[in-house]
Amino acid sequence: MAVTEQIVVGGAVFDGGRLLAARRSAPPELAGRWELPGGKVEPGETGAQALERELREELGVRTRAVRRLPGAWRLDRPGYVLHVWTAELLSGTPRPLLDHDELRWLAPGRYEDVDWLDADRPAVALLAELNGAEPS
Repeated sequence: MAVTEQIVVGGAVFDGGRLLAARRSAPPELAGRWELPGGKVEPGETGAQALERELREELGVRTRAVRRLPGAWRLDRPGYVLHVWTAELLSGTPRPLLDHDELRWLAPGRYEDVDWLDADRPAVALLAELNGAEPS
């Protein structure tokens, strides 16, 4: 029997060169650490559709998924894989509605200023490289 992977999408939402980070409030083992906001791809959804839905539900904003970063990163939960997309903010002001208690815009060169979840770290490093943002 083949094991099916659950795809989780993370959104790299930018404002200029600033990257949006979201601090987890749940579950307890992840609370206080930071992530690229997003969630599970539901049956019948593309990754882009899932990301746009998740950012609307979690942050109250309308976005457009732009492109998926190369690579996939294993989450701490077996069978879960993270795909990261860049996303354009179309309308609204991000605010923590579900699963987060704080949002922070990180300036270029400051993307590593928060304690990212392990699965998000390589994606954030790739985003910094792609955007020419050297770590501080």
